[in-house]
Amino acid sequence: MTEKAVSTTPAPGQAARTREATRAEDRYVAPAVDIYETPEELVLLADLPGVAKEDLEVRLEDNVLTIRATPKHAAPGEAVWREFELPNFFRQFEVSEVIDQEKISADFKHGVLTLHLPKAEKAKPRKIEVKVS
Repeated sequence: MTEKAVSTTPAPGQAARTREATRAEDRYVAPAVDIYETPEELVLLADLPGVAKEDLEVRLEDNVLTIRATPKHAAPGEAVWREFELPNFFRQFEVSEVIDQEKISADFKHGVLTLHLPKAEKAKPRKIEVKVS
């Protein structure tokens, strides 16, 4: 993601725009992530507090794994005054050929996303038998 440049000089015939008018409404924060490796797979744990399963998107496209989530306040009713805003989550990872992309699976429980990224057979460690001639 790149930040938009904001011009401070209006074009002829246009009113000056303030920085507030040019800001995107959606802001994103990278969720905290732990990644563990076993001989069979990589396991990715992402903390996504306040996110429901319906508001979570996990995609794999062009070897890029994308996690995007939108949390919601759990308080009943409409807020009269709010100083605390929940940020949207966004994070991307490049996935190499070491991972068997067809077998990636995901679980989501209590605000924690668990992704299982199995290693491809050629990437798994193996013991090579030595023959005596």
